[in-house]
Amino acid sequence: MHESAHTNNSLRSKGMMAVIAAQFLSAFGDNALLFATLALLKAEFYPDWSQPILQMVFVGAYIIFAPFVGQVADSFPKGRVMMFANGLKLLGAASICFGINPFIGYTLVGIGAASYSPAKYGILGELTTGDKLVKANGLMESSTIAAILLGSVAGGVLADWHVLAALGVCAVVYGGAVVANLFIPRLPVARPGQSWRFGPMTGSFFNACRVLWRNGETRFSLMGTSMFWGAGVTLRFLLVLWVPMALGITDNATPTYLNAMVAVGIVVGAGAAAKLVTLETVARCMPAGILIGVGVLFFSLQHALLPAYVLLILIGILGGFFVVPLNALLQERGKQTVGAGNAIAVQNLGENVAMLLMLGLYSLAVKVGVPVVAIGVGFGALFALAIAGLWIWQRRR
Repeated sequence: MHESAHTNNSLRSKGMMAVIAAQFLSAFGDNALLFATLALLKAEFYPDWSQPILQMVFVGAYIIFAPFVGQVADSFPKGRVMMFANGLKLLGAASICFGINPFIGYTLVGIGAASYSPAKYGILGELTTGDKLVKANGLMESSTIAAILLGSVAGGVLADWHVLAALGVCAVVYGGAVVANLFIPRLPVARPGQSWRFGPMTGSFFNACRVLWRNGETRFSLMGTSMFWGAGVTLRFLLVLWVPMALGITDNATPTYLNAMVAVGIVVGAGAAAKLVTLETVARCMPAGILIGVGVLFFSLQHALLPAYVLLILIGILGGFFVVPLNALLQERGKQTVGAGNAIAVQNLGENVAMLLMLGLYSLAVKVGVPVVAIGVGFGALFALAIAGLWIWQRRR
């Protein structure tokens, strides 16, 4: 009996490593493919306004498929769902290589990413529990950030060398992710026998939304992570306009290096959260959330590169410390109520709607001529106030 338990644990830890490896390759492919496809759009003389549409079809796939992907993740072994999703990404990347319209190929990658997300986070709760879950989330976030850093740089560097070769490398990397998924143990299905009719599926998803948004703890987690990722994607675009205006540097590389500083900081913050925060002490992460806004405010007022780098690393550390415990809380409580896959699908919907809203507000501010520094200061102040309000509301509850 003891030996069988030991074998099971060893299988699960190997399974966890396979999940982390697949996640690294999948996220590496996503980020390299974005820059390789942007280079393809430039090479084929697509208009400049078409570039953000790539991001929009990707985020749009998450929003449109949100009612279905959680149930898919909970109705099949999650390792197999991840393999199918990476297969879709491989098909999307390969189709761009073979000259099919890049927006169609990238939409396929977006559908794959939307299907992949609930399974990759949901499987963590099946391979481990409790405080080990916070550590597993830390590993997952760290491998994702490393993949974002390396994938973005690789995509840009390879595309400068040869666009088609860059796209081919992305397809090969997705193939590697499919192979890594084969090493995940076939776990029992979380919620078998659910209806596949459109009405019941959307009903089940919106019921999961209702359950999670009505529960104080999960609503707290959903609001915190949505604000964080909405702010994160907006900061990325803010940097592109801020660098030439505040620093007088007009190259393309500097904003990507500054983005990289945030990512490095997130890895450090995620590691710290895994050691210092448990599911019982999640509120410890809230001061970090308020300080993210304060950091963005001070960052926007800089005119030299060194303090900008330091502040962005600090913002990243605070971000990792803030978001990892909130993710773990949602997975644990979600698993107990609507299933981990459904919980992550609801979270994805919230985060992607927040991204679209915040990017929309940011675009509007730029369009009406608000100075970039003023946008940064206002954005930082609003974020700090929003997180402070969320914390006060949570403590009163």
